[in-house]
Amino acid sequence: MISLKIIDIKAFMSSLLIQNVFDNFLLSELHINTSNYFNISGKLNEEYYSPEEFKLLEGRKYSAWGEIKPIAYSLIKGNKLPLSIKIVLLLASSNTENVLHKSGAAIPFGDINGLFLNIRFDKGDLYLITGTSIKNFTMDKTLERAWDEDLKIFLRHYGIAVEED
Repeated sequence: MISLKIIDIKAFMSSLLIQNVFDNFLLSELHINTSNYFNISGKLNEEYYSPEEFKLLEGRKYSAWGEIKPIAYSLIKGNKLPLSIKIVLLLASSNTENVLHKSGAAIPFGDINGLFLNIRFDKGDLYLITGTSIKNFTMDKTLERAWDEDLKIFLRHYGIAVEED
């Protein structure tokens, strides 16, 4: 787990809310504190979809960030900054499998609950905090370190400046 402080908040928010940089991540949860408290679960409601529609989601259990992003943007935009924002993104299954493979960790793919990216804006500061959830306790931090490094590479690729906290 690492904590990274975003240096240029405006540029990052543009990457998050306007550009498609994070669109392939899945949304676990979203909390926005403005004039009201807005809480959105990214978990898909299977009952909403026909069996054919749900099949097209290819076993996905969460909404893609790109699907929810316009809603988040509409809640955040305005003349005043939100008091706080918390977004928990989840690396898509195929990307999680790639990180696991590159890491060489001896963890079965089925034991990984997720590789998370927590985005927290509070009191004018914005932080990215990585997280790794594995079903069984392990002392092996190889996957965690690989996820941390992959995120840093991802951020550099998109020109997102951070400093380690």
